[in-house]
Order: sequence, then structure tokens, then C-alpha cells
Amino acid sequence: MSIGTGTSTHIIMRLQLDVEVFSFGEIASCISAGGGDIIGVDVISSSRTQSVRDITVNVHGVKQRELISELLPKLKGVKVLQISDRTFLMHIGGKIETALKTKIKNREDLARVYTPGVANVCTAIADEPEKAYSLTIKRNTVAVISDGTAVLGLGNIGPSAAMPVMEGKAMLFKQLANVDSFPICLDTQDTEEIIRTVKAIAPAFGGINLEDISAPRCFEIEERLRQELDIPVFHDDQHGTAVVLLAGLLNALRITNKKIEDIKVVFTGIGAAGIACTKILLSAGVRNIIGIDRQGAIHRDVHYENPHWNAYAQMTNPDNLKGSLSEVIVEADVFIGVSAPGILKVEDVISMAKDPIVFAMANPQPEIDPEIAEPYVRVLATGRSDFPNQINNVLCFPGIFRGALDCRAREINEEMKVAAAQAIASVVTDEELSESYIIPSVFNDKVVERVREAVVKAANQTGVARKEPRV
Repeated sequence: MSIGTGTSTHIIMRLQLDVEVFSFGEIASCISAGGGDIIGVDVISSSRTQSVRDITVNVHGVKQRELISELLPKLKGVKVLQISDRTFLMHIGGKIETALKTKIKNREDLARVYTPGVANVCTAIADEPEKAYSLTIKRNTVAVISDGTAVLGLGNIGPSAAMPVMEGKAMLFKQLANVDSFPICLDTQDTEEIIRTVKAIAPAFGGINLEDISAPRCFEIEERLRQELDIPVFHDDQHGTAVVLLAGLLNALRITNKKIEDIKVVFTGIGAAGIACTKILLSAGVRNIIGIDRQGAIHRDVHYENPHWNAYAQMTNPDNLKGSLSEVIVEADVFIGVSAPGILKVEDVISMAKDPIVFAMANPQPEIDPEIAEPYVRVLATGRSDFPNQINNVLCFPGIFRGALDCRAREINEEMKVAAAQAIASVVTDEELSESYIIPSVFNDKVVERVREAVVKAANQTGVARKEPRV
């Protein structure tokens, strides 16, 4: 989940004013000097000596907010009681809540939902465990689980600080795909303890969405849980990114009239997301991928301390190329970055093949400034919402889990991911497709249903579905 900064927002400043001393003109000048614009003033309380007012101010970033916060208390007769913004206000008390599907109105209702009537339902599930899907929340509920070690843009901030991100994910599940979910942040970074804990709570859920867990621990956690649970386990930071990347690439290739099996792809950032992106591209038919990390191209003539890099070398770089990004990217058709800002230079882009495709997805600053790259590329995508072609996981995970839950899939396999990517790409029609529109909006209501249908079909074709969903 990307954490954006520096956007325009409204802040609300609650000021206690000494009516005999303060000057509103000085307050307005102070806010203006700090880079803010007053858009509203509300009187909260007033007496002969004091007035409490809420002043709503538009600011264009954290620096302006901090500057205004420093300047105002220096004015005579002004005391800053509180500063909040609309983002913080939306988070007060959390962003989600549970709701009842049926209200308890009388003693008879109570006897049905709880004791003694519930005993019959419990016995039915004990006799036939599969009935948990029809008689409990399991059939439509996903656990969103994190340890807070790799929150995008923020890093290892811990479980409590990661909770607002997981709540936000739960909101997206519900609004976009009507999937219920619980945000669960674990106060441990021990791999085995996380695996044990997730397995212990799994009976309540129809799927597990892992989120913001640092590499390389995320690989083992996901792989072990996939092997040891009979419900879908999906690490969105890896596979959500991969699915949406593939969707964007499929449409970029439609624009450049290049075949997926013929392209040369250069990757930077061979971590969790980079490896997952590479695997899905190979599954989709790409034959020539070269991964680059700090040491240069990953190749087969060296044994790496990172075991994942050794495995990566075996499945990529067919010509066993060596060298830096600038050396390897020559005549590449596609650059994909999930690494660090500024590492791709204009000279590198110029050396690429005709009609270069650049996916610079580092957040919040991409591998190359889009405005600098734009004259030299045919198609450009980033991970940011303020540029065209945002590679956003929100396009993926709601529909994938909607489909997996509906057909009671045992897992989310590579075929289901490729099918999801193809479905996302198909939402963009030939008439709509352009260099600045290769990926649909996250608010496009066709995306979830198209992905759901593709995932259910792929699950049935690969034998992991346990139910034929209703149309």
C-alpha cells in the first residue's frame, strides 16, 4: 500500500483567542505567510474575555502545516489548542466497524442466534466441517495480516502504526468487492510465530491476505502457509503488484505492436515484488528477463548469499549477461523498476529499443522523473496517482479474492493471477487504449467482476475450485 505525501489538504486549527489582544488580521497574515489559504472560520464558543474558533486552512504539504503551526503561537493573544486535518478526522476511532445482518429484537431471536439454538448449528459444523462456509462468516471473510515491517514508504513502523493501512485495505475489500475482512496486526517479527498464529486463526476465514511483511521473511511465511492451509494465501505486495504490472504491460505491448515472447525486459529491484513480477511475466510468455540489483546483472557465474537470487539466476538472463544497468539495458524493450529513485538515466532510455516501455514504480519517487523521461519513451507507468498509468494493487486484490471465495478455491495459483491480469487489461477497450491510458481506473466498476469471472474460470481449469459459484 502506497503512502503518499505532499498533497493539498485542509487542516482545521482550533485557536483560543484573548478578545482584548488578538488581531484576526495578524492571524490571517501569519497563515498566508506560512503558505496557507483560509477557507472558513467557525466560532465554537465565546465569552467577554475569550473566543474559541476553528479556522479551516488549505495547505499544500506537510512543510506548510508545520510552518503555520510554528508561527501562530508567537502571536499575542493566540493559543493553539489543536490542529487536525480531514485525513486524521476520517481515522478517529478507526475506519471500519462490524454490523449485524439480523437484529436481536426479542428473547426468541436471542435463543436462535445464541444459546440454546446455536448448539444445533455448532453440531452440524462439527459433523460436516464444510458447512462452516454456509453457516459462518468464513465464506465471505478475509484476514488482512501484517507485522508492520515493510509498510511502503514508511518501512518498519510496527504493528500499531501499520493498523490504519490494514483498516484501509479492509475498506477497499468491502466497497469494491463486498468482501468482509478483519485487519490483524501481529506483535511479532518471528517467522515461525507468525506462521503458527495465522494457522491458529485460519478456521474463521475463507482467505488470508498478507500485507507489508519484509523480505525475505515474506517468502517463507507465504509459502509455508500456502502448503499448510487449505484456503487462499496471497501476499499482495508481491502478487498484487505483479498482476497489475502484467495487465499494464499487455496493453503497452498492444500499443507498440510487440509480441510478449520477443521482448527483452530489464528489472531493477530483485526483492519480493521484483521476483513475483518476474515469475508472472515468465508465466505469461516473456522469455528474456534480466534482473539488476546493486551488484549489477544477476547471472549464473556466481553464487549469491541470497538464495532467492541463485534461484532467480536459473530462471532468467538466458544469455547470462553481466554488467551494470546502463550496460544491460541496451536494446531492451521494457524497463521495470521496483527499486529506488533516480537510478534510470535519460541516456539509458535512449539506448533502449524502438518504442521503449518504462514502468518506474518506486514510491514515492520513481526510478526516473516522468517529466524527464516522457519525451524519450512510448509508454510510461509509475506507482503514483498524480501521473497517468498508475500500477495500483487496488485493481487486483478485491476481484481476485471475490473470485477465490466464490469458488472456494484452495489456493491462488499462477494461472489465476495471469487470468486476473488479462481480465484487468481487457477492461481497456481498443477505442480507449492510448499511451496515457493502459490501465483502468480503480473506480471502474467493470474491473472486479471481470477479474472475478477470470479467476473462477482459471480455478476450475486448474482443479483448485471446490464449488461452482452462482452466476
